[in-house]
Amino acid sequence: MFDSLGIKLEKAFQNLKGQGKITEINVATTVKEIRKALIDADVNYKVAKEVTDEIKEKALGQNVLTAISPGQLLTKITNDELTLLMGGESEDISIEGNPAVILIAGLQGSGKTTFSGKLASYLKRQGRQVLLTACDIYRPAAIDQLKVLGEQIGVEVYAEPENKDAVKIAKAAIEHAKKNNFRVVIVDTAGRLAVDEAMMNEIALLKEALKPSETLFVVDAMTGQDAVNTAKTFNERLNFNGVVLTKLDGDTRGGAALSIRKVVNKPIKFISSGEKMEAIDRFYPDRMASRILGMGDVVGLVEKAQQTFDEDETRRLNAKMRKNQFDFNDFLSQLEQIKKMGNMKDLLGMIPGMGKAMKGVDIDDNSFKPIEAIIRSMTTKERENPDKINPSRKNRIAKGSGTNVQQVNQLLKQFEDMRKLMKTMNKMGGGKRALSALNPFGK
Repeated sequence: MFDSLGIKLEKAFQNLKGQGKITEINVATTVKEIRKALIDADVNYKVAKEVTDEIKEKALGQNVLTAISPGQLLTKITNDELTLLMGGESEDISIEGNPAVILIAGLQGSGKTTFSGKLASYLKRQGRQVLLTACDIYRPAAIDQLKVLGEQIGVEVYAEPENKDAVKIAKAAIEHAKKNNFRVVIVDTAGRLAVDEAMMNEIALLKEALKPSETLFVVDAMTGQDAVNTAKTFNERLNFNGVVLTKLDGDTRGGAALSIRKVVNKPIKFISSGEKMEAIDRFYPDRMASRILGMGDVVGLVEKAQQTFDEDETRRLNAKMRKNQFDFNDFLSQLEQIKKMGNMKDLLGMIPGMGKAMKGVDIDDNSFKPIEAIIRSMTTKERENPDKINPSRKNRIAKGSGTNVQQVNQLLKQFEDMRKLMKTMNKMGGGKRALSALNPFGK
């Protein structure tokens, strides 16, 4: 998401390259390009105009310091304005009550059920006892899907497939939660193909009956301004607390994320991408603005690592690396943890400067599979002593993994090069510092 917008904004700032000072002419030219980039990204025209008017006013009112170029100054102002446009500060969900009730609303196909599972996993990782509730009484597949997700993340799902009264199901789930010490009840509701009166009445009745501490409206970011318009209609009836943007890994221009806060005056609380249950993030406007402008999100990347990597396992591997005892079992363990962090292209986009470099590059998460297959085709002794793998063993590993000997040789060479680098760093005394920097726990 935002790849195209980021490139167009960077191109807009190129107008100021080589300029010694801010002038009304060069600012007007740059701001015009910024406005065009925002509109191309499907940002509401009125919103785009208001934002660029603010950028222009602030830019013309500033004196450029000798240490800062006009381009850098305008980038900073644009970053600040995009942050304000998306809400300024991150807002967490409210979890109050015994149990706390979180109502999930949205159109069919927006990703409500998947998000419900992700949110349950997110809260469970915080140490909360969560109960998922299936209140989509029209689509049996939704109940089955929620049960599958619940089993996947180890969270109980309350469902009454024969009951066709969503309010009664939700109330029964809350009673079940009280009796069994669940602290949070997430209610997944029915969606429709379009906003209709029956749907609005049902979700309004659910909110009135349950009095949730939080009502979240889930929107598909790929629908652009349609998502914003739908959110506005829902908000007029529901007065929800916050927005969830899903499918941010799709081919979306990002207009919904940039416009929705301004239009409905409700914060974006979570963003979600892909099907993995770990692919959910609290929304930080400042971090998103930085990513749009190619500055990355190192803090977010470290937080993902902290959530995913096992601290004791990381320390154990660091110790093995320092002793030059790192083997293919350890490599496989690290690979599994990296995969849990989410979409690889999205992760690389969090590294400053990488967003632009990755434009047009398709990174398939399945690219890890041949590597995993090769390692899993090795015996325990071969994983522990890769230098003992002779030509006949390579042939057996290639056949067992569905690859070829060339691919096996390539992996063995890359692994050996990595071990040599670790050994050299340790001899130079930089190994410990380097490994500390790679350790997300900083220990």
